[in-house]
Amino acid sequence: MSPAPRGPKLRVTITSKKETLMSNVAETFKGMQSKFNPSAAAGLDLVFQFNITDAENYYLVVKDGTCDLQQGDSSDANVTLIMDSETMQGIVSGETDGMQAFMGGKLRAEGDMMLALKLSELFPA
Repeated sequence: MSPAPRGPKLRVTITSKKETLMSNVAETFKGMQSKFNPSAAAGLDLVFQFNITDAENYYLVVKDGTCDLQQGDSSDANVTLIMDSETMQGIVSGETDGMQAFMGGKLRAEGDMMLALKLSELFPA
């Protein structure tokens, strides 16, 4: 007796909420790079650390008119911004005002907080 014919195989991929958030945050940061204003970065040598509480961390090196985004943590950060992925995505898209997020407790900054204000010049909406 021969085995019953089999139909096409079905592959099911289950993506966790955290994996989806990490993917969305990665896309948000890539979009942020496309908004980079090199003239605002002339002469700068700064590291911005982004600690995303529900996804992966990233850091951004801004040096002499260039920006380099890396996943992970930098030991040389001038300022560290701490927020969840929803706040990060809202700030980058322009739907959320960074200062209001800070005042409302959705965004915390450690280090040179005045540098955080420089981000709006480096990455205009």
